[in-house]
Amino acid sequence: MRISRTVASITAAAALVAGALFSASSASAAPPPPSSMAALGDSISQAAMTCSTLTACPANSWSTGTNTTVNSQYLRLKAKYNIAITAFNDSVSGATSADLLGQANAAAAQGAQYVTIEMGANDACTSTVAGMTPTATYQARIHQALAALAGSTVRPQVFVASVPSLLRMYNLNRNNWGARFWWSILGICQSMLANPGSTSPADTARRNAVEAQVQAYNAALLAECTAAVNCTYDKGAVYNYQFTTSDISTRDYFHPSLTGQGHLAGVTWTASQWAS
Repeated sequence: MRISRTVASITAAAALVAGALFSASSASAAPPPPSSMAALGDSISQAAMTCSTLTACPANSWSTGTNTTVNSQYLRLKAKYNIAITAFNDSVSGATSADLLGQANAAAAQGAQYVTIEMGANDACTSTVAGMTPTATYQARIHQALAALAGSTVRPQVFVASVPSLLRMYNLNRNNWGARFWWSILGICQSMLANPGSTSPADTARRNAVEAQVQAYNAALLAECTAAVNCTYDKGAVYNYQFTTSDISTRDYFHPSLTGQGHLAGVTWTASQWAS
């Protein structure tokens, strides 16, 4: 069966680095504080679905947001070092790893001294399992983006967040009629969320294939960040965070809620190079 072969091949790829999956390239002491930073990524870093409209709301972003309720990395940096920081949010809703190099180049042109990256959910959240970005392609794109940042004049500190567990997101709301309605109407992440009430072997295997792909992406992030200059990986902190239904927006039952953005800020801050 094609899905079964997909699960096996993706899981095998992830297993090659599983022993090192929770290692990280983090410094023992915090680097000098940045005077500017930039967020790269997708709708998670745009804090989509956290405002009164079904759009992006970057003021609530876990990375560069200004909402004190979230207490973003940006606000935590300002408070810790008592300095002014210029923040850019170069993330774009709907972005995939194919867009990351362009965002990295934008951050480099802005002179960002600290860059956060959260990218990969949309590479796995496609209409079908077959449409997911291959691991090798994803890893090559991460490599290019990190190389662009390392080769820039500023050579910024970089923080790479792992891709969150899509299977946990599904399991938390699979029996919620509202979630199932919006997942279907909006066509959200059908590789994972199609037929949400089904427990058939084929649907279970499909969901497992998507989760295995997320794990493979995180293994790629670890490998590339470890090899890059000034890069800190979160040791799988975002992926392993046991988020609850309160962390998920009830506008689409997919994106982080305002509470979720706050928890994401805390989880990533603790894993970052600035927490020491």
